[in-house]
Amino acid sequence: MAQQYKLVTCTINGKEVSTMVDVRASLTDMLRNDYRLTSVKKGCEVGECGACNVIIDGEAFNSCIYLAVWAEGKNIRTLESLISPEGELSDIQQAFIDETAIQCGFCTPGFIMTAVEILESGKHYSDDELRKLLSGHLCRCTGYENIFKAVKKTMLRRLGKLDDPFLKA
Repeated sequence: MAQQYKLVTCTINGKEVSTMVDVRASLTDMLRNDYRLTSVKKGCEVGECGACNVIIDGEAFNSCIYLAVWAEGKNIRTLESLISPEGELSDIQQAFIDETAIQCGFCTPGFIMTAVEILESGKHYSDDELRKLLSGHLCRCTGYENIFKAVKKTMLRRLGKLDDPFLKA
């Protein structure tokens, strides 16, 4: 059977790009193979572990089950987009370091991209809500509590509530 290819034009980390992709290829494959965005990890490849999470038009998606051709016209952000032009880490990346929420690091990019979606909502989530929002990820190092703390502290800091004694992380 002959392979079919399609030209996909989208914005990746603020830059408009075009590439010819196999219509069966995942967005993970396109981001890693064509653009060398290695923060997008290949984990389970069935949408269960969250290691491949990216932000597409403001919403977190498992890129392993998102076809590359669906990216046409979309705005895609990976972990690489979070570092400032001067090379400074974003607040959520720094929080992961500060809370020792990195362990082996394989799941970290996906967790951080989910955290970006959570934080950009501007909402104040309860602990239970935060845990549920982060539940689509597998961390085999069991760093969940430190990851939760990093996201909660960053949320509270962004909302200006970190100094409220009733809301301490």
